[in-house]
Amino acid sequence: MAGVSVVPPGLATPSPVLPGLDLEREIRKLAVDRGAVILAHYYQESEIQDLADFVGDSLELARRGRDAKESVIAFCGVHFMAETAKILTPEKKVIVPDLLAGCSLADGCPGPLFAEWLKRFPGHTVVSYINCSAGVKALSDVIVTSSSAEHILRQLPDPVVFAPDRNLAAWLEKKLGRTFAVWPGTCVVHETFSEKKLLELMVRHPGAEVIAHPECEEAILRHAAVVASTSGLLKHVTTSPKKAFIVATEEGILHQMRRAAPDKELIPAPPDENCACNTCPHMKLNTLEKLYLCLRDLAPEVHVDEAVRLRARRSIDRMLEMTAGLSGPPALGRG
Repeated sequence: MAGVSVVPPGLATPSPVLPGLDLEREIRKLAVDRGAVILAHYYQESEIQDLADFVGDSLELARRGRDAKESVIAFCGVHFMAETAKILTPEKKVIVPDLLAGCSLADGCPGPLFAEWLKRFPGHTVVSYINCSAGVKALSDVIVTSSSAEHILRQLPDPVVFAPDRNLAAWLEKKLGRTFAVWPGTCVVHETFSEKKLLELMVRHPGAEVIAHPECEEAILRHAAVVASTSGLLKHVTTSPKKAFIVATEEGILHQMRRAAPDKELIPAPPDENCACNTCPHMKLNTLEKLYLCLRDLAPEVHVDEAVRLRARRSIDRMLEMTAGLSGPPALGRG
């Protein structure tokens, strides 16, 4: 399963962006000229979110990539997301601003090691979080996202293997009263929140409600009034009568929260150390300059080995089939 994403050999270093170029105007023009749809995850920089045709979580962006009429998908997220778009629409050209924008969960669960590990669990249904490589998706029975995992798992009998996020698995086990065989992966962002600093923040903001993503550790989740996917947290902030929230997830979502609920106070949960650990370093590799260059040059392009793609497609299709009636906030359009 190794090497499923292929970079064309001899890809030249792109020529630099000319000084003074109006990047936002040029990106919009190039998207039209190239017949491209720009998809962006909630964790992207705010200026990329504002330029995107659609902004959403992994599930909604997977649907948007599948259904897009455009022949080119410019995917502003991390590598596994662009792979997913390519798996679903092999006839389309999928390009990314930075091919090195990876994911600690995906990188920490290599396909060959996962295949060996699965031999310990014969007869298990293999459920993999979408934050994994095409190779792992090809080894899975069904893919889930944080917004769909509970819904899908309620439809599946035990025994179950769950990979690669142990914190999401633990939250689901507790919620469903079940036990899974779990691959021990974590998200580099969500595992760094500090319980001590969170408690101090709660004291300073007694009226603020703590909301958290289920990739966080139990020490953070036990203080949260609401635990939900990225899109679920956005929906809650928008619809809740509460006026202040301490948000324990990647800070990129705060941009859409502020747009949707400008009257609400949003306080990012603090990381364990004095660093920007609640910012995903992989997501932030994408910049306006790189988005402009990838649209200009239609590169770098994401490729997936066809045999792997066909196997991975089955697990993603099953996710989409099992969540066809699942309600949730749609991917947001531009503006």
